[in-house]
Amino acid sequence: MEKTERIEDFYLKKLNSVPENLKKGIGHFNIFRNHEFVGPHAKPVPYNRKEYYKIGLIIGRNRFSYADKIIEVHDAALLFANPLVPYKWEPLDMQQDGCFCVFTDAFFSNFGNIKDYSVFQLGADPVYPLNDLEVEELRGLFEKIFTEISSEYAYKYDLIRTIVLQLVHKAIKMKPAEAISFPDSNANARISSLFSDLLERQFPIESNENRMQLRNPADFATHLSIHTNHLNRALKSVTGKTTSEFIAERIKQEAMILLKYTDWNISEIGYCLGFEEPSHFISFFKRAVNQTPGIFRKTAVA
Repeated sequence: MEKTERIEDFYLKKLNSVPENLKKGIGHFNIFRNHEFVGPHAKPVPYNRKEYYKIGLIIGRNRFSYADKIIEVHDAALLFANPLVPYKWEPLDMQQDGCFCVFTDAFFSNFGNIKDYSVFQLGADPVYPLNDLEVEELRGLFEKIFTEISSEYAYKYDLIRTIVLQLVHKAIKMKPAEAISFPDSNANARISSLFSDLLERQFPIESNENRMQLRNPADFATHLSIHTNHLNRALKSVTGKTTSEFIAERIKQEAMILLKYTDWNISEIGYCLGFEEPSHFISFFKRAVNQTPGIFRKTAVA
């Protein structure tokens, strides 16, 4: 498993240099054209978690590996990626159009909380297929960003933030109202959000010497300073799932990722995911996926 990619790593990998004005803790934003990163000498995008956010207008044949899912884009799509979820992007041909922007969480620090929007939340769809009219509308927004970022206007980044939010709202409006999860200020929603952050902070597992530290509902409740029953009720009211269901689903997902993208043996993977015995991990995986880990690894598409 590749380690989390920092914004500095992105520049070193793609451009062989880091911008002079890129400093840790300061909000950063940039925009690029897709064709500049595709070609016989282009380095592949590894499957890992990125430290930054990304919004891309993807035009061309591409494959997007996200968590335990693979999504293929044949024409055009709007892509959203956030620091919580690892992914891999693979162009399937050299004819690529479109563009993408990258930015850190701090870029929006005084402009609202970008991660509260549904497109950047856990479980959100990362890819939004586009028709021709939508492609032209979104291309126009990205071109406005290109224009502003090269201008001398003193408040250009404020304008860019508003354009980025237009991209976000465009995607949200593409989904039926009942499928959209809006931020909620009540206590249960806050507990659910804190739980999700604690759970995701343990992933991806980047070394076979690492191990999940929070493994059961009581562990999470202790860290949140609430009773286990309180945590369970809060999650159930907000998501419809129990704490145990949430944890099991995420462990299953990470198990599938590790089996597919690493050469660690099954005992090592089970240990990293908190199973004391390989047999316990094999039983868990077989119940969750209807296959043994060994069979899944042989049949999984790399």
